Order: sequence, then structure tokens, then C-alpha cells
Amino acid sequence: MTRVALVQIASPDHEPPHTRIDRAERLLRSHAGVDLYVLPEIWAAGYFSFTQYAERAETLDGPTVSMCRNVAQDLHAWIHIGSIVERDEQGRLHNTTVLIDPSGSIAQVYRKIHVFGYQSLEAELLTPGDTLSVVDSGIGRLGSITCYDLRFPGLWQELSVRGAEAVAIPAAWPAARREHWRLLTQARAVEHQVYIIAVNSPGTQHGVELGGCSRVVDPSGIVLGECSAENEEVLVIDLDPGRVAEVRAEFPVIADRLDDYTTLPDQNGAR
Repeated sequence: MTRVALVQIASPDHEPPHTRIDRAERLLRSHAGVDLYVLPEIWAAGYFSFTQYAERAETLDGPTVSMCRNVAQDLHAWIHIGSIVERDEQGRLHNTTVLIDPSGSIAQVYRKIHVFGYQSLEAELLTPGDTLSVVDSGIGRLGSITCYDLRFPGLWQELSVRGAEAVAIPAAWPAARREHWRLLTQARAVEHQVYIIAVNSPGTQHGVELGGCSRVVDPSGIVLGECSAENEEVLVIDLDPGRVAEVRAEFPVIADRLDDYTTLPDQNGAR
């Protein structure tokens, strides 16, 4: 079994990022014995703190990543840091996830491709990413996407083609669309026969109520555990890495699927 911790940390407006990073470290260290920890989207800076993105942006050796690297090494665990506002070498800002391995090394970096524009300034402030990867991890082949990316089937098809067996989804998903969160996380698990490890923020940020309900969905669509809608918490769930192969063998939808449907000719008109 692989033990996964959903770290559903809140980002209240009054709490400065350095205090929240210290608090997150205490949460991680107080749940030793976990194989993989996953945190939400832009939890340190606060997703809805748009006017402070520039001052709260970090590099990949900044305080959030550095803290998680130290904890990963000390606990001999994988840590998916959720995401940060990253400032790259050209000065551009990205919504960037980082996966850290048990040696404390960076194993994967993903910059959110679908930046969000609906009632959000993310699309104005951040540069979309243009790469996608799936890496070996403690739970098999792991892909990473972020929040709004959950809605785009083409991206998921490509993760599946690249061999994803589990997908981590840090998010700052509002309560107003909580049922979309539940529906889509289960649908993606069933479509691609993968584990979904989806970690959302709870609480309120700048007047927006977040949806919480961080959850793990197994490759057959069964919800193995879900956090509360409103409260900060850490939920630990045991996963069977062999379950993916078992589900795919029993119901071989992956084997029957075409990898590229764009090659199909257009056939119109009566015969």
C-alpha cells in the first residue's frame, strides 16, 4: 500500500506567506509515515491575492520549495507542493507545481497551461506553461495538472497516452462550482482509469468561498476519501498501486481507445 496525505490547508487573508509556510511545515512533519503529500494551488501566496502576486512570487529555490525539499528529505517521502506563483529567469510569472522526491530533489515541474480568466485575474497576470510530463513516483507513473486544467479532455488524453497511472490536482476551486469538482474528478478517473489525488483549499480568500472537498478517486471511480467542505484538515488514505493494472485488465477501455482521433476522416452526406 501507498499512504497519501491530502493537506487541505487554508489561506486566510490576514496570514502572511512566511507564517503559512511555517504552519504547513508543522502540518507535514506532524503526519510522518506518509509516502506522498499533496497540497493545494498557490496556498502560500493565496490564490485570490492577485494584487500581491508580484511581491509574493518565488523562484524554484524560494521558501516554499526549499521547505518542502527539506521535509521530503527528512521524512523520506514524496511531496507535491501544490503550486506557487513562480517568477522565471525572464521575469515572467507562472502558476507552477513541483514534485519533490524522497531525496529532496525536484522530480517534476509543471506550469499551468490553462490559466483562468473567469472572475479571476490569473490569465492577465500569469504566463501559461507549454510542457507536460509524467514521471515515476511512489504511486506509479504520476502526472500533474492544476485546477482549471481539470476541465480540458485533450490534456487528459495526452497524460493518459504518456502513461499516467495517477494524477495530482492542486486547486483553489470555489464552492460555487463544488459539484463540478466532484463530477469531473470522478469522470477523469473513470475515463482514464487512473488514481485522482485532488487537493483543494477551504475557507474564504478575498471574499471568495473555496470549496474544500479534497479527495482521492480510484481508477474505477470510487471515492476513497474526501475532506470536509469548509475546514482545514489532513486526510491520510492508503492506496493500492496495483489497482490501476487490475481495473485496466478487467475493463480494457484504455486498450480499446484510439490515441489520436484527429486522423479520422470527415464523412458527411447520405449514402
